[in-house]
Amino acid sequence: MWPLKLFQKPVFTLKTFIIFVWLNNLLTYNLFITMKTGTIKFFNVSKGYGFVKDDETGQEVFVHATGLIDQVRQDDKVTFEIAEGKKGLNAVNVKKV
Repeated sequence: MWPLKLFQKPVFTLKTFIIFVWLNNLLTYNLFITMKTGTIKFFNVSKGYGFVKDDETGQEVFVHATGLIDQVRQDDKVTFEIAEGKKGLNAVNVKKV
């Protein structure tokens, strides 16, 4: 009876399952953070927001003044990280290069 043999030995042990869940959480919550490089395409100092264009993907990402480490202007080269915000992706820890 070969179908019964499938249920005799578990495919995943508890240890394997815990490791799988832990790795899934790391990937889901972006705990493997990588620094990206880009250019400030627009930044309104009086309103405190703007956009960074990612050099690698060409994607424009919203940046708020609270995500800045250095003061920035349009066309400044920067490094940044991407984090999930309430309304989408945000650039955070933005520093001039």
